[in-house]
Amino acid sequence: MTDQLPMPVTAPLSQAQKTQIINLIRRAARAEIMPRFRRLDAGEIDTKRDETDLVTQADTAAEAMITRGLQMAFPHALVIGEEAVSAKPDLLDGVGEAELSFIIDPVDGTWNFAKGMPLFGTMVSVCRFGQPVFGLIYDPVGDDLILADNTSPAQWQTQTGRMRAIQTAMTKPLNQLAGYAHIRLMPPADRALMWTKVGAIAFIGSLRCSAHEYRLLATGAVDFVLSGHLNSWDHAAGVLICQQAGGKAAMLDGSDYNATVKTGYLLAASSPEVWGVAAAHFADLMSDT
Repeated sequence: MTDQLPMPVTAPLSQAQKTQIINLIRRAARAEIMPRFRRLDAGEIDTKRDETDLVTQADTAAEAMITRGLQMAFPHALVIGEEAVSAKPDLLDGVGEAELSFIIDPVDGTWNFAKGMPLFGTMVSVCRFGQPVFGLIYDPVGDDLILADNTSPAQWQTQTGRMRAIQTAMTKPLNQLAGYAHIRLMPPADRALMWTKVGAIAFIGSLRCSAHEYRLLATGAVDFVLSGHLNSWDHAAGVLICQQAGGKAAMLDGSDYNATVKTGYLLAASSPEVWGVAAAHFADLMSDT
């Protein structure tokens, strides 16, 4: 029996296909998201898990439009969105087996969106057998985006279409690190443990929006993002973009991230060195996972 040869590293999408996806996301934002921003009636906002986990008509309408567009453009791909999974969780079961899958978060930061705060985004990732190979994070308010695939550096596309490379921050010691951690979503014991850790770091907070947390990490504004709430639509795109911007993203135990992973802690950092320092500082979180 011979060893299986590794899959060749090739770009998952052509430039024309990337442009098609970008145009679709922009059309969905203009048609379904921005017209509802700061104009939602009470009947257009609903709760899912609890009163902090919201869904609006912008989420469902934008996801439906993006899903239709991707299914037409990629008829053989698995296309799933956050709201579809909320209604039918077993949709995620196919991601690990799919040669090509699209994972959509139509309005990441829905709480912010519903409260009228301009801090939300649209996230789309493409995975191959659960491994992210293309990621896009779009800001409907600024009408710009960051994106990357597994073969090229991460880039920022401005409102006018101009592209420029982005880079994570320089390596710093622990006491100078700034980042985001989803502490409120942690189990009570880990939440208490985290509060004993924050004093050693320069800043730790949360934007209630993974899209902008990963954007700030990939563009060098912060040094890490730590999360134990591993919905793939919140992380798959950001993980890939972070890595292609010069950072490192992996599970806190050192294992690779995959969109099929549902438990544990994911740490994305500005460099392998920062990842190592932060992982050592937060290592106690793994004791109960």
